[in-house]
Amino acid sequence: MIAQIKQTVENAHSTLLQDAIGAAALIVMLIAALYAPGFL
Repeated sequence: MIAQIKQTVENAHSTLLQDAIGAAALIVMLIAALYAPGFL
């Protein structure tokens, strides 16, 4: 099981940064949407 996880991470290494940036962007948009009603 550990070997499969390691192999999956190694195979997806090139997209991990892109996925992390996408997740961070989604979190920022969620926080902005939650604070938006207070600004209007």
